[in-house]
Amino acid sequence: MPMIYLDHQATTPVDPRVLQAMLPYFSERFGNPSSRTHRFGWEAADAVARARAQLVSLLNAQHEEIVFTSSATESNNCALRGVLLNNAAKPAQLITVSTEHPSVLNTARALREQGIGVTFLGVDSEGRIRLDELSAALSSQTVLVSIMAANSETGVLQDIPAIAALVHERGALLHTDATQACGKIPVDVRAWDVDLLSLAGHKMYAPKGVGALFVRSAVQPKLRPLLSGSGQEAGLRAGTSNVPGIVGLGAAAQLAIELMPTESPRIGALRDQLERRLMTEVEGVVRNGSAVHRLPHVANLSFAGVAGEELLTSLPGLALSAGSACRSGSGEPSYVLTAMGVPAELAQAALRFGLGRDTTSVQIDSACEQVAEAVEQLRQLQVAD
Repeated sequence: MPMIYLDHQATTPVDPRVLQAMLPYFSERFGNPSSRTHRFGWEAADAVARARAQLVSLLNAQHEEIVFTSSATESNNCALRGVLLNNAAKPAQLITVSTEHPSVLNTARALREQGIGVTFLGVDSEGRIRLDELSAALSSQTVLVSIMAANSETGVLQDIPAIAALVHERGALLHTDATQACGKIPVDVRAWDVDLLSLAGHKMYAPKGVGALFVRSAVQPKLRPLLSGSGQEAGLRAGTSNVPGIVGLGAAAQLAIELMPTESPRIGALRDQLERRLMTEVEGVVRNGSAVHRLPHVANLSFAGVAGEELLTSLPGLALSAGSACRSGSGEPSYVLTAMGVPAELAQAALRFGLGRDTTSVQIDSACEQVAEAVEQLRQLQVAD
């Protein structure tokens, strides 16, 4: 029986249509887009411009506001370090959230070691920040607030427009890591009123090794580039452009625009099918995170009395995780669930289900049967011991 892939938060397969768009730029159209004197360079430059336009359409941005990077991690670093280290006013404060991706949390800790004041907000039991706590944390020293649009472990969505209103009222900038949201739900940088936004190709059916950072035009002079070089990406990200990857990211953005209106409801219905079956047919199953404010393709469930890592090893037919891929194998309970107040025994018993474009109802039924059987067997072994 083929393994069922349910780890789409960790990465997604490259869509065949994305791969098809990329292939010419590995071979016959191999030019450097910075080469302005011949056809090979012109073709590459045109391809990058086309991909930029596709991302502009996905995000409702402007062409000059899209900066191509190697990953969401680089985009997050560009945003946080670029703004905070370019800030002339001292002291400066960064506000972020305890449930952010490690690329934000560890960057924030590094900035704190460099003299930046850092405040980590908590979350409620659903995984959402409390707006009154954000308001209280904002001060005249606040330069940047970084809050993830959608959590990678629980799929919980933050109210980004409401957050933006508070942040801008106090004169600070807002960055959001929208890596998990882009391509899954509508992401509109104008409606959200964000100043910077990060995304990654491999979370939306494009290849690994390419990402982007939206930087509002008015904010670009306030951003210090991480890399010094030949001035690519309007001087905000030096280095020869990854043309095949950028083409793939653009093609994936275009596909997302076309497919999202039908795919997101379909996948959301499959997620509901999975939760309904497991929470009905297996005792002691608890949903982690908001049941309302979340992505359509994510389910995070705890199975009381069963260790998540043991459960994973008992499911050879399923590709799942117990948390973020960046912390896989750590053996520690999820810091995201811990921050939400989930008891340690349930946090250790959690599995993250990530559905995708290729997930079917038959696969969901099979996955539920495999999980139910494995949980029962593990519980029986515990009783026997």
